[in-house]
Amino acid sequence: MLTAVVTDHWAVLSPRVENVNTTCEAAHFGLWRLCKKYIYIEDEEFVGKSCGPISLPGEINCSYFRHFTPGEDSEIFEVKTQREYNISAAAIALFSLLFMILGTLCVLGSLRKGKDYLYKPAGMFFAFAGLCAIISVEVMRQSVKRMIESEETIWIEYYYSWSFACACTGFVLLLLSGIGLLLVSMPQIPRNPWETCTDAEPEQM
Repeated sequence: MLTAVVTDHWAVLSPRVENVNTTCEAAHFGLWRLCKKYIYIEDEEFVGKSCGPISLPGEINCSYFRHFTPGEDSEIFEVKTQREYNISAAAIALFSLLFMILGTLCVLGSLRKGKDYLYKPAGMFFAFAGLCAIISVEVMRQSVKRMIESEETIWIEYYYSWSFACACTGFVLLLLSGIGLLLVSMPQIPRNPWETCTDAEPEQM
């Protein structure tokens, strides 16, 4: 999840190639910044298709989104990027990291003898972190969808890249860890109905 938050390969966007011997502008972005890659097209078989793949050599120019750096004079597609979506996704992802840190601290504290009660808050923190992760993923997915459907966009194709996959994997691992810790913290179930009664201490007369 930490890898997904700090990297910028959540989605890759590609415009249509119109001419040969020119450059096309592909892009990949994450929660914080957009990277544009200018790829030189010299083969006619790419005409009419999407620009890319993004792994082709080309000049890269990365800029942070304007709403995260208000004083920076960078060229960012303010209309095509849904500002509210990106801010929401980034904020929710930060909450996920915060819950991860709190859960980790609880797990480390539970290693001390007699501190098993910390498993329950640790499980809750990890589960909350997983939920925040999947919400951030969905918000980012809606952001990409809005950009592609916008009439002012130049992008015609998109796909989700490895940062997006890291976020989805983080969601699964965090949720399973949270559920596992909550199950461990539950009181042990008696093997038979009479176990609790027979193990009880006799009353003092």
